[in-house]
Amino acid sequence: MRKSILYIILILALPLSAKILISPIDAMKQSYGVNVEVVKKNIMINNAQAKIIQDSARVNLSSKIFRTFKATKDGETLGYGILINKKVRSKNAVVLYLISNDSTLLGIEIIAFNEPTEYLPSKKWTSQFENITTDKQLNVGREIPTITGATLSARSITDSSRLAFAFYNEILKVK
Repeated sequence: MRKSILYIILILALPLSAKILISPIDAMKQSYGVNVEVVKKNIMINNAQAKIIQDSARVNLSSKIFRTFKATKDGETLGYGILINKKVRSKNAVVLYLISNDSTLLGIEIIAFNEPTEYLPSKKWTSQFENITTDKQLNVGREIPTITGATLSARSITDSSRLAFAFYNEILKVK
């Protein structure tokens, strides 16, 4: 009886799981080249770093652990991917922010999106996040237009860009 209930719960829960659109490693290789070496690393920041990042981004951190991906080729660092997991409405979206070694956001890749697909931003909208320096403070309604019917998605992705920029500038950027 218990096994039957467990199977029913698992079957019902499957549609609730995250829809993975692309793996972070594949997204890194698309941006930096298929021959790059991609290394995944979790970085835990301290309280002082967390305060600096929150103040700079004007966004509260939900975790002090950041998952990063570093792309290298022939021993040279080409850039980073910073994975940000943020709630949109009631479910999370996971976005990879691809930042080159010269502190430029190459673009973003939506890795997973748990909200209904009608709230998923289009490639045209996400292309606004290309070739932006990490010293910019992007805001919905100013630098980034909203998405009709998906304002919360737009706000979440834009707020997360400021977190990725602040984390990169404080932790990863060669000073």
